[in-house]
Amino acid sequence: MTTGQDSTRGSLTVVGLGPGATDLMAPRALAALTEAEIVVGYRTYLDLVRDCLNPKSEVISSSMMQEIDRCRKALQLAEEGKKVALVCGGDPGIYAMAGLVYELAKAEDTTVAIDIIPGIAALNSCAAVLGAPLMHDFAAISLSDLMTPWELIERRLQAVAPADFVVVIYNPKSKKRTDQIVRAREIMLEHRSPETPVGIVSGATREHETVRLTTLGTMLDEEIGMQTTVIIGNSQTFFWRDKMITPRGYSKKYGL
Repeated sequence: MTTGQDSTRGSLTVVGLGPGATDLMAPRALAALTEAEIVVGYRTYLDLVRDCLNPKSEVISSSMMQEIDRCRKALQLAEEGKKVALVCGGDPGIYAMAGLVYELAKAEDTTVAIDIIPGIAALNSCAAVLGAPLMHDFAAISLSDLMTPWELIERRLQAVAPADFVVVIYNPKSKKRTDQIVRAREIMLEHRSPETPVGIVSGATREHETVRLTTLGTMLDEEIGMQTTVIIGNSQTFFWRDKMITPRGYSKKYGL
């Protein structure tokens, strides 16, 4: 527990649920859900773990785009002495709730004990079903400009494209945001071959999982949505037996 926190008060545990499959959730995450007096979360994520919750626990759900309300409510309940679990898809510290919880806790100068339980992030689960595309240096970039100016996102894309990083793209497209993924591809094509391997994954490890292998030149022909993760290979990435692999460099060093 962090120095200065009062152990007699409630606690807030931010729980990473991973990609959605229960058997890929950390044991510590499952324990936190079972032990919580109150579980707070986006209703879609709560539905994934409904069977893991303690029947005696109170469940507070909300819809998308209510992240601040969820975090504030969870902190408030913990301040009142409750043992609270706030659930997140993937990992809480990657494009999720951990940072927001700490921002609000700092703003409100709370003494509530806060614990973060990591989960398998989208880039991990998507990489696993694709094969091994993240074996060398990579960068993750979200194309959502709801809280980050597009100009800054574009500068980041322009920075990583010529550096030959494998690039993981989160939040590539939505019903209202359709141009960002087009521009991201244009920037990549300024520095990479149209034949560069690309993996597109939706719903990794869930019943509706879809996996598509394509190229930078043709990737926009594939269905891409908000729940999709796009992984663009580097100059060494290749396809083999329906898998996407980025070599680490062993063959050059040891002559494999």
